[in-house]
Amino acid sequence: MDYSFAFLIVAVALVLSPGADFVLVVQATLSGGRRDGAATAFGVASAAVLQGLLVTAGVASVIVRVQPLFLAIKYVGVAYLAWLALTSLRSALHGHYSAVGTGGASRQSAWIAYRRGVLCDATNPKILVFYLSLLAQFVDRGASWVTWLAHAWTVPCLGITWLLLVVAFVGSLRSWLARRSVRRAFDASAGGVLLFFCLSLATKA
Repeated sequence: MDYSFAFLIVAVALVLSPGADFVLVVQATLSGGRRDGAATAFGVASAAVLQGLLVTAGVASVIVRVQPLFLAIKYVGVAYLAWLALTSLRSALHGHYSAVGTGGASRQSAWIAYRRGVLCDATNPKILVFYLSLLAQFVDRGASWVTWLAHAWTVPCLGITWLLLVVAFVGSLRSWLARRSVRRAFDASAGGVLLFFCLSLATKA
């Protein structure tokens, strides 16, 4: 198997670039602790693993070419990001937060966090376009499916590692970051960032 380490460098740069998934993971860690943060991170990685598999199997290229299907995924993603943004902004406006250590993360909240991570990544069609456009520059068209899959799954492997480090860091500072004033400021900022990603996804062809 021929692996392009130049692609690995590009993948690291991509993973370290903050996106909607980063915001969700930090929010989940602040509200539900490390368990919810890790659940969100694994949700994001699960969707990325599936997308990498779709690219390797050739299904992703079909999704991108079938315009109605691609647009449907796109606008579901737009609507979902808009909902997340409005939820964050409403939370910042009301400012009602549970104290750290009262209740903790439950199995139900962790499952909800996981689903949020899956939906955030799975409804972003730009990820499929990224895979299709970038992988072709580093992997030969005639390469084996193992080579394609190894490159495609580089991103989720790096991504889950990075996000779990973020969870550990935020979790260690949770008692300070979860203060009402800090949470309100973060939720307001997160809502604005998510709204920016929403508008960016909606306006890009």
